[in-house]
Order: sequence, then structure tokens, then C-alpha cells
Amino acid sequence: MTTVWLLTLAVLFTGFGAANAETFDPSAEEYQVSAEMLDSEHADYDEGAVDLIGQQLFRFIELGGELSSFSSEQKSAMEGYYDRYETTPFFGLSNLWILLSAFLVFIMHLGFATLESGLTQKKNTVNILFKNVFIICSGLLLYAAYGFNGMYPGDFNGFFAWGSQISNADYGSTDISYGGTGLCQTGFADFIFQAMFAATAATIVSGAVAERVKLGSFMLFAVLLVGFAYPITGSWKWGGGWLDQKGFYDFAGSSVVHGFGGFAALAAVILLGARKGKYTKDGVKPILGHSMPLASIGAILLWFGWFGFNGGSVLSADPSSISYVIVTTSLGAAAGGLVAMCTSWLVLKKPDLSMALNGLLAGLVGITAGADQFTLIGAVIAGGIGGALVVFSVLFFDKIKIDDPVGAISVHGVVGIWGTIAVGLSFLTKADCEATLGVQILGTLAIGTFAFVFTFIVFGILKATMGIRVSEEEEYEGLDVAEHGVPAYAE
Repeated sequence: MTTVWLLTLAVLFTGFGAANAETFDPSAEEYQVSAEMLDSEHADYDEGAVDLIGQQLFRFIELGGELSSFSSEQKSAMEGYYDRYETTPFFGLSNLWILLSAFLVFIMHLGFATLESGLTQKKNTVNILFKNVFIICSGLLLYAAYGFNGMYPGDFNGFFAWGSQISNADYGSTDISYGGTGLCQTGFADFIFQAMFAATAATIVSGAVAERVKLGSFMLFAVLLVGFAYPITGSWKWGGGWLDQKGFYDFAGSSVVHGFGGFAALAAVILLGARKGKYTKDGVKPILGHSMPLASIGAILLWFGWFGFNGGSVLSADPSSISYVIVTTSLGAAAGGLVAMCTSWLVLKKPDLSMALNGLLAGLVGITAGADQFTLIGAVIAGGIGGALVVFSVLFFDKIKIDDPVGAISVHGVVGIWGTIAVGLSFLTKADCEATLGVQILGTLAIGTFAFVFTFIVFGILKATMGIRVSEEEEYEGLDVAEHGVPAYAE
């Protein structure tokens, strides 16, 4: 980063942007590029510094400077900048795209809220909406105070790093020095995009434990899950930790986000137990959701938000990558929804809307780890298998009396594993995909296991101390009145 500051100071004091080639000296120290800075495998690799130097060298040539005065490393820096960046408006466009993507992911929280409330009983609607509002508010503040710098710590041991709060000094830069053209945005744009992801993990758990969890216990658990647990496993891959070093691939979070949330939900549901009356001596008694229109709106909002979830994970406004990722995302969702419709119709003998909705979400989870790596037919297959898996998974968990009102464990946990593993299947991916099946299995199991164990311990402590479940009377009455004192709907 020293090179970046030297270069920035040089630009400020020499006014190079308005000068001519005669005032620029390519041999100056601040414009030197070493072979190590260009080597992505070397500890001194610095894409931001190289791109910023490359930008200045490119301007030198544009103003009539001689290419012969460059070293081979300077030529590589300039050519890399030109190939990836080309024109100054690209930075602003990229930053705008990341912000728009963050807004789309934010809308997903409304999608989760409406999906969960629609698939549960109306007497618990206020409670579900309250939890979702709490999660995004607390999650954003916690991620700013600790999580972001714990998940992206820079140099660390690969397993754990203490987090710290964000600051103006660290994230206010408005040029490519923050992350080069591969992470073409301001630090603040990067933060807000990643913060929208962070709260999703607790939102997944919220749906699985709906209609019987104590509000205060859940709120405390959500703080610990989003604030401390999620940044740890996130750093293993996206922060350059041990999984990333092994070659684990998870483009936008089939495991890092969805698998993590799904297996946290599984542990919570095991400790919490099923809703009263769900499993009887005569078999499973369905507890129907109160509003399929709300559930449908929620699922479609989630699909809409997923364009930002996956499309924003390109981390720049590269037109080719964004358009390809959004196409594979859409194909995966459509295939998942259609296959779930057909599978549930064959198995249940009736077309089931809730299975169709969970199917399209499963298709999205199934495509997320490899949205940039799947071929088009691979995207259809990955999403379609996700749609089939979610039907059988929901039925399986009901059979073993794991009560998940919205199917979150199946959609996010089970299909999260499938989507991650699928990236390691060469017949589904592009020829140049380097992900391997063994590492993909290791990565998804490591993340899922950590989430499960963390939740089992923390939720177990809460169960033994504060209690995690409302009384039978409160459950029967409904959490809207019992916990909040007001129903969602006027009679």
C-alpha cells in the first residue's frame, strides 16, 4: 500500500492529469513496478498499486510519451490496466453497479419477511416481521463495528482474525487503489454490499424456528451469529483464508451464506423442537401458512434480489461477466421451479405451490456457488437438481420430525451443499474452471459443520439459561399477542 500512497501524492503535487508527457518521468521511484507486485502468488502482489501505476503510464502514452522508456514490468502494468479498465468512467460505473446490487440484496430481506410470514400462521405475523427488521438493523451495525474487518482482515493466519470497525481513512478512497480493476469500487461500496449478505444468515434461521421461539433469545443468538460466527467462515474463503488457499470456489455464497444459514437453522430446530400438533401418532399434520399470495410475493422478490446477489458478486461492471452471471442465475431459478413443480406433483399427486416457490429458491441457491463457472446447460442442470432435492429434503425432514415451517434447512442447507459440490463437476462447468470435487466437498462440509456446532453450543447455552421456547399457552395464542401485544390483522 506504500506504493499507492506515494503515487497518489505524486499525482496530487505534480498535476499530471493536466500535464504533458515531457513533465512525466517513468523512471521515478513511484512509477516502478516489480515482478513480485505482478505475481498473484507472491506476498507482495498488489493489484491496486499496479493498476494505479498502469493508469498513469497509460496516460503518459496517450499524451505522446515513448513506450521504449518503460521496463517490461511497467509495460505489463499499463497493458493490464488498459485491458481491464480502459476508460475512467468504468470506475464510476462499477461503483454504481455495486451499490445498485446492494440495494437489490437489501430488497431480499423484504422477500424473506413476506415469504416467511406467508408460509406461517397469521397469529405469528408481527413476530416474524419484527425479527426480520431487527436482523437487518442489528446486522448492519455489527458488521460495521466488527464483522467486515474480521471477514476481510488482509494478512492473517487463515482461520481467525479479530475484527475492527470501519473508518473514513480506510474506505473513503475514490480511485482504483482500493482493489484494482478486479474489485473496482470504493471501500464503502464494498462494505454495504457485503453487509447486506451478512444479515441473511440469521434471516434463514428465523424462518426455520418460526412460531415457537422466544423473541429475546433469538435476538441474542442472531447478534452472535451475524456479528461473530459468519465473519469467521466468510474469511476462510472470501477473506483469503485456508479454504481459499486450497482452491475452494464459492462465487456468491452457496455455502458461505446459504449453507452456513441452513445448518445453523438445523441445529436451532433440533434444540427447539417441533410446533405443537405437527407430528401426531397418525403421522404428519400440516400446519398451513395463512397467505400464499404473500409467500409468492416473497419468493419473487428474492429472485429479483438475486440478480444483485450474484450479479454484484462480479465486483465490477464488467459487461460480459455480469450479463453471463444473470443469465445463469435466471436459468437456474427457472429450472429449479419447474422441476420442483413436476416432482412434487408426481410425489404428492397435487401441484403444490409452496414446493414450486421453494424449488425456484433452491434453483437459485444451487447456481450461486458457480454462477460464473457453469455452462448454460450446466446452470439448468444445477438448478433443476436443486429443485428436485428440495422436495425430497422437505419430506425427509418431516419424516424424522424436524419441523421447519418454511423449508429453510432444505433450500439453503441441503441445496447449498449441492450447489457448492456441483462446481467441482467438470461436465457442468466451463473448460477453464479449476475447482476440484474434493476441495468443494471439504469446503462446504467445513462451513456447514462450523455453523451447526456454533449454533448448537450457543443455542444450547441459551436453552439452559434464558430458555428458547415460548410456553404452550403462548404458542397456542400466537406470538403476535403473547410477545408483542398486538395482532397483525384486525378482525
